[in-house]
Amino acid sequence: MKLSVIIVNYNVKYFLEQALLSVRRASRGLQVETWVVDNNSVDDSVPMVEEKFPEVRLIQNQDNPGFSIANNQAIRQSQGEYVLLLNPDTVVEEDTFEKCIAFMDTHPEAGGLGVRMIDGSGAFLPESKRGFPSPWVAFCKTVGLSRLFPRSRLFNRYHLGYLDEMETNEVEVLAGAFMFMRRAVLDEVGLLDETFFMYGEDIDLSYRIIQGGYKNFYLPDTSIIHYKGESTKKGSLNYVRAFYNAMIIFARKHFTGNKATVFVLMLQIAIYLRAGLTVLSNFFRSAYLPLLDGVMIYAGLLFLKDFWGAYHFKDPDYYSRFILYLNFPMYVAIWLLTVFFSGGYDDRYRLRRLVRGVLLGTLVLLAVYGLLEQEYRNSRALILLGAAWSLAATVGIRMLLHFAAYRHFRIGEAGEMPIVIVGDIEESERVQQLLHKAEVHRPVVGTVAPSNAPHDQSVYLSRLEQLDEVVHIYNIREVIFCSRDVPTQAVMLWMSTLGPAINYKIVPKESMSIIGSSSKNTAGELYTIDIRYNIVQAMSLRNKRVYDALFACFLLLTFPVQVLLVRQPAGLLRNAFRVLIGRYSWVGYAATDKEDLSLPGIRDGVLSPLDSLRIDHVDQGTRQRLNFFYAKDYNTGKDFEICWSGWRNLGRSVMG
Repeated sequence: MKLSVIIVNYNVKYFLEQALLSVRRASRGLQVETWVVDNNSVDDSVPMVEEKFPEVRLIQNQDNPGFSIANNQAIRQSQGEYVLLLNPDTVVEEDTFEKCIAFMDTHPEAGGLGVRMIDGSGAFLPESKRGFPSPWVAFCKTVGLSRLFPRSRLFNRYHLGYLDEMETNEVEVLAGAFMFMRRAVLDEVGLLDETFFMYGEDIDLSYRIIQGGYKNFYLPDTSIIHYKGESTKKGSLNYVRAFYNAMIIFARKHFTGNKATVFVLMLQIAIYLRAGLTVLSNFFRSAYLPLLDGVMIYAGLLFLKDFWGAYHFKDPDYYSRFILYLNFPMYVAIWLLTVFFSGGYDDRYRLRRLVRGVLLGTLVLLAVYGLLEQEYRNSRALILLGAAWSLAATVGIRMLLHFAAYRHFRIGEAGEMPIVIVGDIEESERVQQLLHKAEVHRPVVGTVAPSNAPHDQSVYLSRLEQLDEVVHIYNIREVIFCSRDVPTQAVMLWMSTLGPAINYKIVPKESMSIIGSSSKNTAGELYTIDIRYNIVQAMSLRNKRVYDALFACFLLLTFPVQVLLVRQPAGLLRNAFRVLIGRYSWVGYAATDKEDLSLPGIRDGVLSPLDSLRIDHVDQGTRQRLNFFYAKDYNTGKDFEICWSGWRNLGRSVMG
């Protein structure tokens, strides 16, 4: 056996399928065995591998032991002269294995090999070639010097930016997404250090390979796609903590004395610095639009105050300055909150949600106006004028953002970016059916023939070699490649040629998913025909939690009355407090003999869909169907109906 390919998978079924298809193509004519180690996925990854890839050797773990342990499980059982550790969110070229084997065969001093990696937008990933994280290298990366001086030998040794992307070079660190290694070297220096759960194990093993007297190389003669983010979710605090803690383990293992102390101190500072930057970045990413709306609404209210005072009362100073500090902030807050709870910030171009939120906020303000003492009231006209301005301002902001992104003002067509499909007409029709079933409402301009051979012009837009002309003429924003018909090398070539302004997707052969990613820092994107559960949508999750909290407060405030209505008043009191702190929900799934892993996870509930039926005995199949429809068609009205029907049982014990 020449090569053992090992993939560790955790809940990335569709990406794994695409990776295995590319591995299958790259293995043709070679002695290759493929291993998949599944770390207790709940997305049906294992059945997919068993059904579609019978040649794959599968190891099923009953928990998630981490990347290092899982890889070592397969390495110990594999037989190949070379071992490739490959991420599940990758795609290899047809000749990747052949070229890597040839290089290693002719370079006996090589212990490990990495290749050129691009992300889902076709951009080169600088971590394809890296240096060891010495204290100076870590300092330059942490404070951003490596980003400011990407070509500097002094400041960017982490990504070796001074080495040409397209030249073969000796490097220090192999990227964990693609680690091609000689088994004899692994037998000598040891396998992955199982102290590392995720991150750092690639640096540690690369370091030991060099310490063992061997060399690591970077080979740009072949490339792979690496959809960074899907397996690990980089932009999170968990990532920051896990990555830098892994670096601390590495430092304590390989450095001693003052050097180790300084390095660990720098890494600990980096954890808090990067964590703070991550929190700020995530906050501004989610809050910039509400903040912009708030500023514009408040500015409009300031103008309307003087305008209405001068127009209606003939005095621009008619209104007290007191309204600037109480009334106007309250108006802005209520409008923003109602837009938020209406889902207006979940999809900024869904104007119906925005309008609904502003109108609801206006009704709330008018109701509050009637409850205020006379001295705190101002003209109702200001509320109505403010509502009109709020609608105009918030819609205007979204139109400007839409124009900046899509170069037109036709709100509602943000998702209608023209698509072209590259592949055989039969496969193209299948892809269009997938898009329809996945509810992707974007115009498909047509199909580009998958080769440069003569084609039927009544069926195809052009040949593959003219894809750039098609993109330009039809203003294409997304290209979907059919991997059955288009070689991976051609896909990567066109991704690099057309550049990151275009979105790219790949349709694996016979797959029910369309896969892509527009950035190295974002999770991979999927068009699938899987069932879509309303209960996991952002607005549903938020509204369910708000309903839980408000209903708990209502029950607590009316507890003397509830004592007469609920069977177990003490239990109601306990449940209300537990729901308030987020431990339980008022409504969850009905209990079944076996947990249904296909349903999205939610909090255990005091009640369940069964409580709306008022039937004592329900079979397991009916329970599962009730849970399915509750998750699929969820809205807060369902929770209200269930709570109303099961009111007397609100004090029951929760079986979690």
